[in-house]
Amino acid sequence: MQYRNLGTSGLKLSVIGLGTMQWRWRTTEQEALNIMDAFLDYGGNFLDTANIYSKWVPELEAGSSETVIGQWLHDRGCRDRVVLATKVRGDMSSRTTDQGLSRHHIMNAIDESLRRLQTDYVDLYQLHWSDPETPIEETLSALDDLIRRGKVRYIGCSNFQAWQLVEALWCSDKHNLHSFVSLQPHYNLVHRAEYETELAQVCTRFGVGVVPYSPMAGGFLTGKYRPDAIPDTPRAGSVSSNYLRAENWKILDMLTQIAENRNTWPGAVALAWLLAQPAVVSPIAGANSVSQLQANLTAVDLDLTADELNQLTEASNALPSE
Repeated sequence: MQYRNLGTSGLKLSVIGLGTMQWRWRTTEQEALNIMDAFLDYGGNFLDTANIYSKWVPELEAGSSETVIGQWLHDRGCRDRVVLATKVRGDMSSRTTDQGLSRHHIMNAIDESLRRLQTDYVDLYQLHWSDPETPIEETLSALDDLIRRGKVRYIGCSNFQAWQLVEALWCSDKHNLHSFVSLQPHYNLVHRAEYETELAQVCTRFGVGVVPYSPMAGGFLTGKYRPDAIPDTPRAGSVSSNYLRAENWKILDMLTQIAENRNTWPGAVALAWLLAQPAVVSPIAGANSVSQLQANLTAVDLDLTADELNQLTEASNALPSE
């Protein structure tokens, strides 16, 4: 395994992170435990979850993923080997105050996450998305207090626009508060403009580490989607509506060609392309089985040539702005 510092912080992440949104949704609890065991054995240390996972599943409730991780940490006794990241923002119940980024909700939410995770701190506490009804000063002050109390070690954000990230960094500087060390954006070869138009420059300029989610576009960049063969998976509907366009098939063809030339699979090439981008530290890749995890981890040792990187970048440069 290889490791990179998260932005300008001293926190070191494995260059592939493990996404856990699918725990108890698309995997059984035992499968999830097996995947996390294999990830740790390989040297992976970065686990990413959120307190709302997997509330959208009728038979599950918010916090399901955190609960599975917490049981694993307790049973394996491996807390000191894991960089644990979770998020706050979404609706946790029908109560009006049980959502958002107010001090009230953040203080309650962290305690509930720590209870489910069976730990007394999280390494990286992230704002899942912005809250226009709460001043950023209030949110950052609450997060600063959590760091000072030892419940949180670093803070980050996800799904922020560039101006929101700059505002937050400025606010932290002005009020002498701890600031974001990371951004978790939606970023991959077929979804570039949202991050690259402005956020990339902000992250590079201010030393914010980037941990992209959906690095393989919900499975589209793995090569299992073809114009004449759409797999029957829970994500097939969203992948079809978001990615099944003529220009994206051309990118997938290029990805597949490079993968064949390098004796690997398209998903590894997609991850390796992300790892070659400025400020990117650790793409967050999900896995529904140990074999999928092992396939993802092949990207760790895949160094694309300058020509291969340019071919992929140029192929996707033709995409229209999102």
